[in-house]
Amino acid sequence: MKFHRQYGIGEYIVDFYCAELKLVIEIDGESHFTEDAIKYDEIRTEFMESLKIKVIRFTNREVIENTKGVLEKLKIIVKKKKLN
Repeated sequence: MKFHRQYGIGEYIVDFYCAELKLVIEIDGESHFTEDAIKYDEIRTEFMESLKIKVIRFTNREVIENTKGVLEKLKIIVKKKKLN
């Protein structure tokens, strides 16, 4: 699978995108947890879903403190997407 980093979709820039799987991976820092940021992310996700793109989110903390768990979750998601 080829993932693009900082990829533009419409007016948005996503952290990682795999066109083959129609999958966006977002890594969210603290700035994503304000009321305004949560609403903005919901709008972005709705836009991606309207294009049949699945969005999955991890926090910075998850990636740093539970890298193995994040990778396992990604492995499961990629495997499911490949079967569809």
